[in-house]
Amino acid sequence: MNQIWGSMEQYSTVVWHWPIAVYLFLAGLSAGAIISAIVVKWMKGNDVSSSDGIIKAGAILAPVTIGAGLCLLIFDLTRPLMFWKLLIHYNFGSVMTLGVLALFAYFPVVILFLLGVFKKELIDNGPFKFLAPVADFALAQSKMIESITLVLAVGVGAYTGFLLSAMNSYPLLNTPILPALFLASGVSAGISANLVVGLLFFKSSTGESNVGYLHGLDVKVIFAELFFLFILFVGMMYQGGATAHVAGAALSTGGLASLLWIGVIGLGLILPIGLNFALPHGVKHSHGFVIFNALIVLVGVLALRYYILYAGQTFVG
Repeated sequence: MNQIWGSMEQYSTVVWHWPIAVYLFLAGLSAGAIISAIVVKWMKGNDVSSSDGIIKAGAILAPVTIGAGLCLLIFDLTRPLMFWKLLIHYNFGSVMTLGVLALFAYFPVVILFLLGVFKKELIDNGPFKFLAPVADFALAQSKMIESITLVLAVGVGAYTGFLLSAMNSYPLLNTPILPALFLASGVSAGISANLVVGLLFFKSSTGESNVGYLHGLDVKVIFAELFFLFILFVGMMYQGGATAHVAGAALSTGGLASLLWIGVIGLGLILPIGLNFALPHGVKHSHGFVIFNALIVLVGVLALRYYILYAGQTFVG
């Protein structure tokens, strides 16, 4: 009898595990939260952002979630105390390097946005009075900062997809549609998180135009997410050969297929769309339903990140 020495994990195709899935979720949520907050501010005419709960929610969620995601990513490294080397050694042909640079620029601007929105709470009446000049600059240059933040947030939201699509030997990951899918799902998660935090902690009301606007926008983004997911698998099927075999296995094999059909498509995509079309106006715009709808969308987006990461590494042809 042949003996195999060591752990069986060394023979597994899965290299990136659940902390990476959570990081991908948090990074997308951060980008989506700030994108949706800025869109609301621009499209709905909220010149005084500190008075709006949805914009407050985006301002605080963006840095908190990306910070938590980066901490998780660092601790998942084989040598976490050496993470600083990523900040000084660059390879501009690497997607990882471009992502690090985008995050390096993204984090300071979302902090500026936060200081501008929470100037009264954190600086005027809070413990950070020494940051008053920075907050004044953030308010004076708000349009410029918001424009830069929006561009960087789109980059961060799509970067998570580009990072996985650069894995050439994994057919489910090596597809150009993945960045668009991750950006759309990240925006959906950000909208949902803003609604939950705005309604629960910043006294927003479902009667406010901003809440209704974001709630309706989320349904449209979910449609886009469903479309991109459909295109991903149809494109793989039309490629034929090993790629089509991988797509078929990923759609039908084991617990990962169940996660896709039940958790991602059923719970995270079809259920929110169906409820928003089937329920009467008064119900689907009620406080409880908006929060419930947002929570199931968040669960669906997390399930999508987990599914793509694990299925992409498990089904390799």
